[in-house]
Amino acid sequence: MARYTGPVCKLCRREGVKLFLKGDKCIQKCTLERHGRNTRPGQHGTSRARKESGYAKQLREKQRVRRTYGVLERQFSKHFVAAARRPGKTSENLLQILEMRLDNLVYRLGFADSRAQARQLVNHGHFVVNGRKTDIPSFIAKPNDVIAVRDSNKSLEYFKSRALLLSQKGIPTWLRLDVNAMSGRVLTLPSRTDLELPFDEQMVVEYYQR
Repeated sequence: MARYTGPVCKLCRREGVKLFLKGDKCIQKCTLERHGRNTRPGQHGTSRARKESGYAKQLREKQRVRRTYGVLERQFSKHFVAAARRPGKTSENLLQILEMRLDNLVYRLGFADSRAQARQLVNHGHFVVNGRKTDIPSFIAKPNDVIAVRDSNKSLEYFKSRALLLSQKGIPTWLRLDVNAMSGRVLTLPSRTDLELPFDEQMVVEYYQR
């Protein structure tokens, strides 16, 4: 399965914003904020920035969204096509599809510190959806779906220590967490106002519709 394996801090430097690809580690220690590192990566990173065209701004916004959710280009374009086919605003549909991915839900529920870690946990088969083992990070959940840690894995040291942290972690209002059962339920599709995201998804729509 294709995935990005390079240094994730380089992605934040390229986009010029914190993408929180390492979870809480990005709050404690960030190369983007380190003296002299708030520049684009590469030998031309310190050169004077040129004025961006409309296309360049749309491309950068698309890259920010894609990298935030840890999705490669081919998968991201498929999500956009699916969003465009749904009724309603394409931009909001796209965010809903990305938020309803299993790896993102595992992250939002607090079972992982980052989406990359959540993706690894899902790949290793630690979760079930509606009682059925699901190890596909791109699986799209629906309202009323229940995501839970497999019974055989609850005794693992990772999930034991995780259970102690879950009660202290805030989760979105469109999700419900049951700490004792180590499970979460999708109450409804998230709206744009439910998501505090540092990008303009409408520019992503403009990029693909150019």
